[in-house]
Amino acid sequence: MADTLLDIRNLRIEATSYPPGEPPRDVVLVDDVSVSVDKGRVLGLIGESGAGKSTIGLSSMAYGRGGVRLTGGTIALNGRDIRLADAKALRALRGREVTYVAQSAAAAFNPAIPLMDQVIETSLLHKVMTRAEAEARAILLFRKLGLPNPERFGKRYPHQVSGGQLQRAMTAMALCPKPDLVIFDEPTTALDVTTQIEVLAAIKEAIRDTGVAALYITHDLAVVAQVADDILVLRHGKRVEYGSTAQIITAPAEPYTQALVSVRSLDHVEKSDAPAVLQIQNVTARYQGTSFDVLKNITLDLPAGQTLAVVGESGSGKSTLARVITGLLPPGQGQIRFAGRNLAPDLAARSRDDLREVQMIYQMADTAMNPRQTVGTIIGRPLEFYFGLKGEAKRARVQELLDQIEMGKGFIDRYPAELSGGQKQRVCIARALAAKPRLIICDEVTSALDPLVADGILKLLLDLQAAEGVAYLFITHDLATVRAIADRIAVMYRGEVRRYGSKTDVLAPPYDAYTELLLSSVPDMKLGWLEGVLDSRKMAAAGH
Repeated sequence: MADTLLDIRNLRIEATSYPPGEPPRDVVLVDDVSVSVDKGRVLGLIGESGAGKSTIGLSSMAYGRGGVRLTGGTIALNGRDIRLADAKALRALRGREVTYVAQSAAAAFNPAIPLMDQVIETSLLHKVMTRAEAEARAILLFRKLGLPNPERFGKRYPHQVSGGQLQRAMTAMALCPKPDLVIFDEPTTALDVTTQIEVLAAIKEAIRDTGVAALYITHDLAVVAQVADDILVLRHGKRVEYGSTAQIITAPAEPYTQALVSVRSLDHVEKSDAPAVLQIQNVTARYQGTSFDVLKNITLDLPAGQTLAVVGESGSGKSTLARVITGLLPPGQGQIRFAGRNLAPDLAARSRDDLREVQMIYQMADTAMNPRQTVGTIIGRPLEFYFGLKGEAKRARVQELLDQIEMGKGFIDRYPAELSGGQKQRVCIARALAAKPRLIICDEVTSALDPLVADGILKLLLDLQAAEGVAYLFITHDLATVRAIADRIAVMYRGEVRRYGSKTDVLAPPYDAYTELLLSSVPDMKLGWLEGVLDSRKMAAAGH
């Protein structure tokens, strides 16, 4: 016990639920969970949304967000039970003994204050060091985390740096006051793969060099395998399995852990060539008021009933291409042909059939649905708009669509707030299918979902494609998703198509430099993968 920094025993966490039209009821979020973290070690917390990962992580600073209550068990940090600590004691330890790195650094920084002032704020507040010492330590951490021009980086404002740089700045903020424990809450989930590997390497090196202990919360087992010494698998607020990273990865004991390890084993066999339903010809586009092209001479074909995956890092032009196809951003030059006809460049000039036959499913199902409308109303809108269905005929068709997306009975009168993340995305799929489209643009539709839920969505999309003959333009930065669903792949970089062809051809060497970087950045679920990739890149950079 001498080296134990955090010791959680029989933890119970509750909250009060307020279901629409029903009386409030208490729910258990975390039920009888015990785990410990030794000094200098990293514990990975793994599980689907709602498993209790972030709730347990925040409990290690005796914090329950949004009305969450810590109702049982002990949380011993440095030998004392902080669950019983008063407000003054908690203020003294938060930001000093234990710090927190949030999933969205963009939302965690104040946009009106320079980065340096925010990074050193906690160190000054707790009087850990003088301002000069804090700034010197911040610069040291900026350098350690691979941030550009470390001496001047802190003078920038949050909007002047990239998402990956901001996430590393937040890591520097957490490490600056020399804490004993850092909670990393999904720190790389919102990043594309090339940025993720840089941040992951920087976090791992910083943990090793500072000797800090850490909780690393994620739903990606391949990512946590690169940084954690031990892993706790959670589901529905309960402990499923707990062991060393090597044991969890190579010999999982529980069926749920085995499913997590084997997820994304789906490998779609690409279809043979067919006539193109979508032809993008020499398209160049820029946003109004700007002086540079976001898309540069893009030419792509999508055969009917097939899937074209458009991949690339953030800012490569993937979502802009979707806006051009849907008419939300008219191209400066080039044209879009669909089902043998030219599409008007502007959405307002398109016919009702043009609108009906090209549908879109968005990344964030939460913001894509009206929270005040029922599932039946949401799916029923296109049925009424395009086909004039009303009353019982509309309700019957909505139920058919719910059956098609494997949600069945009992959902038609529910509201979005009563659905899980995967169920919300299925409703968005049903809404798109209601229009009987020939093309659905899927914009990062699985990136916000847990691996098991995302796997279910991909299988559903493949089944629907086989049944309905619909084509997909699938925008993603996840190469595992590409292997699972694509027939063709277009690799984009800075508004250009760097590589395009069948999945077999694009994923086979020889690669151009960017495609090789992209493919090598996809985490592999094996120990030492990160070190191997970084070593090979260092050798390549040195000319070996």
